Amino acid sequence: MFAENPLPDFVASCPPGALVVGVDEAGRGPLAGPVVASAVALCKPRPAGLDDSKKLGALKRSALDEQVRRRCAWGVAVIEPEEIDRLNIFGATMLAMTLAVTRVAQAMGRAPDMVLVDGNLTPSGRCEGWCWSARAIVGGDAKEPAISAASIVAKEWRDRLMIAAAREHPHYGWERNKGYGTAEHLNALREHGPCALHRRSFAPVAQQEMFA
Repeated sequence: MFAENPLPDFVASCPPGALVVGVDEAGRGPLAGPVVASAVALCKPRPAGLDDSKKLGALKRSALDEQVRRRCAWGVAVIEPEEIDRLNIFGATMLAMTLAVTRVAQAMGRAPDMVLVDGNLTPSGRCEGWCWSARAIVGGDAKEPAISAASIVAKEWRDRLMIAAAREHPHYGWERNKGYGTAEHLNALREHGPCALHRRSFAPVAQQEMFA
């Protein structure tokens, strides 16, 4: 399931011009694994305790992820490492956000009136397929509840993918580092080399391939 609108009445009753979707991504910086974007339209009353996913403890974040996906309209997009290498990480992130908003719009049966994007840039004019009014908000994952919800869903979704990938590729400690360039991960790269889920365009991975 990459999109859902479990309580469609709140979308149908939303006044014209008032339907807001928040969007955020997880996984721009890691050396391995996908980049994941989520888009969320919050139901009313919204889940309590929403905040930047990085500020939440694991148990609280997991509980909020479940609440958001059970009660709110949401969409998720996953861009794999091969596509990240082809597009570059910025282009892949813009594509993930565009696909996530497309999916939540399809789930709602209605285009959002405004999309709030965490950061200082939006995919508007940067990704084919983006067709919604958008506003970038620096630190939006801590300021705007819809973006907070999207950041939680994106992080939890990506973490689950990396924990599953760790079972297939146990050398790198992804169940702990989620693909980021920790000392553990870099040591494993030097010893075992990269695998299919590593991003070849990222310098530490490219260097290992160069000297392999």
